Order: sequence, then structure tokens, then C-alpha cells
Amino acid sequence: MSETASISTGVASRYAKALFDLVLESDEVRKLEKDVESLSVALEISQELRDLISSPLYTRHNQKSAIVAICEKMKLLSNLTNTLALMASKRRLFVMEAFLDHLNVLIANHKGEITADVVSAKTLTKVQSDKIAEAIKKRVGKEIKINASVDETIIGGIVIKVGSKMIDTSIRSKLNSLQTAMKEVG
Repeated sequence: MSETASISTGVASRYAKALFDLVLESDEVRKLEKDVESLSVALEISQELRDLISSPLYTRHNQKSAIVAICEKMKLLSNLTNTLALMASKRRLFVMEAFLDHLNVLIANHKGEITADVVSAKTLTKVQSDKIAEAIKKRVGKEIKINASVDETIIGGIVIKVGSKMIDTSIRSKLNSLQTAMKEVG
């Protein structure tokens, strides 16, 4: 990990931990979870929001005013709004994505959940997703939250990542292994 990424991760995790501790005291974890999800979706679909948090062209005041207005419009928790306003005043909004990721981890840990990233060639059905979650739960002994995504380049099969462990049953990886083996033979 580069030094800049490490610093950004540290900044994001400190803000996330501080906010999470405040939310725990006020027993608003469920609302925080919904707000984090809403904000993550907004960040994903809004180029303007991504520009706001990353562009050096906006002043601290402009960033703070805009982020507070966005939070109020989205009816986010006041503690979340205040934290984002503080981050804007300190020019730290550029770590918002990592901040939201850290909050998701803290919330999942609080709920006793583990997130499993599942990549498939086609969109998983609810039944498939539930079966995968149940199989992983048997293995790790905790509730599993599936974070599903689609990558057609894997051709078929699935790739599952839970923490630092990865299971890759994709056709792409099998073809790559075959290609490597063929190079060794020839």
C-alpha cells in the first residue's frame, strides 16, 4: 500500500470510529446503516458529488455548505452530517469512500456479520445468493452479508472473497491455469 493510501485509510478509519462511537451511544446504528447505504449510492451515481469531494477547486466553505445541504436534503443523521461537515472544513472529504467502507465494517462487526464479495458472470438470483450465504455461514460461523457484482469476463462460475480468503471457481481462472500449464509443457 502506498504511503498516501495508508494515510487516507488512517484518516477515514479515525473519523468512522469516532462517528460510530457517537452513534452507539445514541443507539442509532440501524439509521446509520441506512444512511451509509444511501450516501454510498449517491456517491456511486452522482459525478457532481464525486467532483465536490475530490476537486481542489472548491473552497472549504463551499464544500462544507454543499455537503451539509446534501445531508439535510437526504435527511441523514445529524452526527453523520456534522462529521462530514467537519471533514469538509479540514479538507478531508476526499476520503469519503473509505470512510463509508470503514463504517460498513464497523456496523457489520457490531451486528456480528461478515461481508462476502461475490462476483459472478450473471446476476445472482435471490435463491442463489441465499445458498451462497448459507454455505459461507456454515464455514465461518457468522451471519453473512453478500455484496454481489457481475463481471462477464469471468465467463462462468463465481469468485468469492471473505476477508483475506478467496475462492475462485471462474472459468477464466481455469483457462488461465490451463494456459500456464500448456506453456510449461511446450
